[in-house]
Amino acid sequence: MNIIAAVDKRWGIGKNNQLLVKIPNDQKLFLEETTGKVVVMGRKTLESLPGQQPLTGRTNIILTENRDFKVKDAMICHSVEETLEVLKNYPSDDIFIIGGDSIYHQFLPYCEVAHVTWIDYVYDADTFLPNLDQDPQWELMIASEEQTYFDICYEFRMYQRKVPEKSIVKTGFKVVI
Repeated sequence: MNIIAAVDKRWGIGKNNQLLVKIPNDQKLFLEETTGKVVVMGRKTLESLPGQQPLTGRTNIILTENRDFKVKDAMICHSVEETLEVLKNYPSDDIFIIGGDSIYHQFLPYCEVAHVTWIDYVYDADTFLPNLDQDPQWELMIASEEQTYFDICYEFRMYQRKVPEKSIVKTGFKVVI
């Protein structure tokens, strides 16, 4: 399973249910990586999307505690366990966790790869992704050359979970213990 996110220097991802900044090359990478794949998001992330509609060209899975919530062209799940059960039907490499904050935190233990657009700036964020640079379970594998968009400096990074000596299988996905 994959995580995909854009983060600032403090690993902030958003404020008031909006992205911190929109960078065209980041949006292009997101489109390329997730089209034809499965995206898992929370209800608030869905509501932050254009028209509050699922992303086209993808299998959308929305996680919400609201049992009355319905949206066209998406599967609705009400727990991490239920979501993991649905995700068993898809190749792990084709699954992307796209936010928000609580969804990233709940699914991080099940992910093996993180695609991160790292922005060299500190924004006034109210939601955060765990800092993978400080997590001993994660290793930076690839970092692009620094890129710029107007005055914004950023780079694309790929992190990989280190292979643990011991692991257990929980609902079909590897979980580090």
